[in-house]
Amino acid sequence: MSVANTPDFSAATVSDALATRRSVRAFTPQPVPMDLLRDILEKAQRSPSGGNVQPWNAIVLAGQPLADLIAAVQARIAADPRDRDSEYDIYPKDLAEPYLARRFGVGEAMYAALNVPREDKIGRLMQFARNFRAFDAPVLMLVHTPRYMGPPQWSDMGMWLQSIMLLLREAGLDSCAQEAWAVYASTIYKSVPIPTDNILFCGLAIGYRDPTDPVNNFPVDRAPLGESVQFLTGQ
Repeated sequence: MSVANTPDFSAATVSDALATRRSVRAFTPQPVPMDLLRDILEKAQRSPSGGNVQPWNAIVLAGQPLADLIAAVQARIAADPRDRDSEYDIYPKDLAEPYLARRFGVGEAMYAALNVPREDKIGRLMQFARNFRAFDAPVLMLVHTPRYMGPPQWSDMGMWLQSIMLLLREAGLDSCAQEAWAVYASTIYKSVPIPTDNILFCGLAIGYRDPTDPVNNFPVDRAPLGESVQFLTGQ
């Protein structure tokens, strides 16, 4: 779908959507049509789910409700930047190679694209803090699930999110899945109506990418297939 004053970055096939999807960290102010987003989420309900449990739940924020959430989190950061209360480890504490190198490699590539050197601690903190403005996206979706759900159901949520992200690309929209929101879970629970027996998984920033921002243009490497997949075919 092409939107006035916005370049047409839509994807014609699933392959195109996968090839052009990336974590977008700079969005234009162009509003996201809620009818379009509702249609995308309706389609994503067909995502695979073990036992058809469909454990995903979400709250879509835009306009003043989104501004209010951002203000609440920003106030907490201003009061004490070290005050965090994530309810799960976003990365394993003992993350080993090659996963560790991949994690830090993409971060270094991003900061290099932004000309923020390693010694510029303030610059890096400022860029990280943009997570909690949803990178200025006009829409933020907060994903949650009942606390008793296990790893298989969290995997279902991931498949649901992937479906949404690819459907967004088909429509010319972009996104950034943000587990970072989980580090301020208690503030979010006070600001939006997530049930008390649910756990916040992540946010999903949604909007139209700014194609001129370098943060949306640096290359993101993927491991060669042979590092991840073995073929045992007898041939």
